[in-house]
Amino acid sequence: MKDIAELRFPENLRYAPDHEWARREAEEAVIGISDYAQDQLGDVVYVELPKVGARFEKGEVFGTVESVKAVSELIAPLSGEVIAVNATLENTPDLVNSDPYGEGWMIRIRCAQPAQYDELMASDAYVAMLKG
Repeated sequence: MKDIAELRFPENLRYAPDHEWARREAEEAVIGISDYAQDQLGDVVYVELPKVGARFEKGEVFGTVESVKAVSELIAPLSGEVIAVNATLENTPDLVNSDPYGEGWMIRIRCAQPAQYDELMASDAYVAMLKG
């Protein structure tokens, strides 16, 4: 595992306490897991994501990520309807490790309550939480 200083936390994203990130794009948001989360998990071998059309409330489980170490639940940082799923992760789940903020994104949602985005942590607050 890397030291927190070696991990990336882009400032254009917002972060949830459960280590998911969100990038808002108008009334939509792209969601994945943070560099810290993928580092803690180790090598990701499987990602289970919802189907397009599924609806989730903030705080609900929307999928799982399985690594050589553990299976972890993915917690929705925002309420909304899934409008796209990163199907590439079915065959190349290791993209979550190599590019968690890019090719390793997980779902795109239509936000039910866009104001929830502002309740998520900015990168500096997320890093402060990780440091305890």
